[in-house]
Amino acid sequence: MDKDHYTQEFIDFRPQLVSYLYRLTTNLSGAEDLAQDTYLKVMDKLDTFEGRSSFKTWAFTIATNLLRDNQRVRKRWGADWMDKVRDAHLADTELMAAKADIVHNAPYGHFVMSEHVNYCFNCTVKTLLLDQQICLWLKEVYAFTVAEIIDITGLSEGKVKHAIADARSTLARVFTERCALINKEGVCSQCTGLNEIYNPQQDAQIEANRMKMVKQASDSSKERLLDLRLELARDMNPLLGEGRDLHKHLIENSPRWAEPQG
Repeated sequence: MDKDHYTQEFIDFRPQLVSYLYRLTTNLSGAEDLAQDTYLKVMDKLDTFEGRSSFKTWAFTIATNLLRDNQRVRKRWGADWMDKVRDAHLADTELMAAKADIVHNAPYGHFVMSEHVNYCFNCTVKTLLLDQQICLWLKEVYAFTVAEIIDITGLSEGKVKHAIADARSTLARVFTERCALINKEGVCSQCTGLNEIYNPQQDAQIEANRMKMVKQASDSSKERLLDLRLELARDMNPLLGEGRDLHKHLIENSPRWAEPQG
């Protein structure tokens, strides 16, 4: 196959690649830069591609190797960061005003509860070890097989499987303990609270009940509820949502709000 064929194939899966990089870097321009660097490296090394894996898997391998050197990717988020971000906004009228301005004036600043759940999921995944983050996204959202993830990450089969299992176990526990959408005792109700502030014409409970994980919360295991949350992540591209400007603002700035420097 010639270079034009591979160029077109890269263009076809580029949106997936950028969203993968965005979820790991939590920075859109950084993700787009990494995607461009990946493309340049792929084209430069095209004569070394032997076809032992799919071209897409090979490109994701190069992208994953590049992102491991990214400082934002290596920074593991604290388990309490979302609480700190909330508290920072409650204590600072300028932060609240900036967020309100995006909601009311940005082209894609609309508050959509399901998109905020997806944003929350991304933030929580960032609290995991990096290999757990990478393996989880690749397997559960981008549908790579374990064998392909071994190629992409360079990890052994055992380490890949453990990374996925440990990530799932941690996430299932955290969401069961914290998320008020699926547990009435949950300590985090930011989704419904923000809905009341930024989208008051939308009934929060009705909107929440549109999500399978909420409708099935009372009679599903925590593992099943995690699967439904992952299903939501698979179906929702963070680059395309009605509230993508709002959640870009939140996810890109959360590190400095949670850990202000001096």
